[in-house]
Amino acid sequence: MIKLGVNIDHVATLRQARGTNYPDPVEAAFAAQRGGASSITVHLREDRRHIQDHDVINLLKVLKVPLNLEMAITDEMLTIACDLKPAYVCLVPEKRQELTTEGGLDVAGQLERVDAACQKLRQAGIRVSLFIDPDSDQVSAAAACKVPMVEIHTGLYANAADTGNSKSMQDEFSRVKQAAVSAAELDLQVNAGHGLNYNNVQKIAAIEQIEELNIGHSIIAKSVIIGLEAAVHEMQLLMNNARQ
Repeated sequence: MIKLGVNIDHVATLRQARGTNYPDPVEAAFAAQRGGASSITVHLREDRRHIQDHDVINLLKVLKVPLNLEMAITDEMLTIACDLKPAYVCLVPEKRQELTTEGGLDVAGQLERVDAACQKLRQAGIRVSLFIDPDSDQVSAAAACKVPMVEIHTGLYANAADTGNSKSMQDEFSRVKQAAVSAAELDLQVNAGHGLNYNNVQKIAAIEQIEELNIGHSIIAKSVIIGLEAAVHEMQLLMNNARQ
């Protein structure tokens, strides 16, 4: 069975849009657990655009499944991770102006810096993953950092699939598959994610070397539709009860 990690960042995005205390990412995490999530992912960004520090703290207190903390390689984030000690940390690139993570971490191009961060996290007892593009040099560099796992960036595959570019989709799929095979041969646990949705996920999920997919935006977006009936019913019930 392939595992599913659910990213709940955009529950916090909706909350932050109005500056309220709802919807609560902790409630979303519970719902994801009930739905079968094997882990919960949050990205604590430097600009705190969605997930806040207290969200991470609260999730660590109550989750029954592992928390995967995505973060940039900065002194601040390394200190937070070493203090809180989530089960997993996934190191990712981060730009202030980007809507979402735009690509994999250039491990090969900054090997010393990435390796130092991995060592610090490892010494704190945290399992480290590196979010990398499906590229053989990046896979080899990740193995050199002695991490137990990598997460392969599937964004280019997902973009090609969603735009109907079959040739590009097949090319990008082949890159993802080859990276997964190469990583597994180096005894790395292989995860994958980014841009995966209900229409394009199956081809990636069929790659036998991949142990877990991390998916967020499409699941949260779907929940707005399929969860709306229950939310409306609950609100109408509260209104009716208020008149009794």
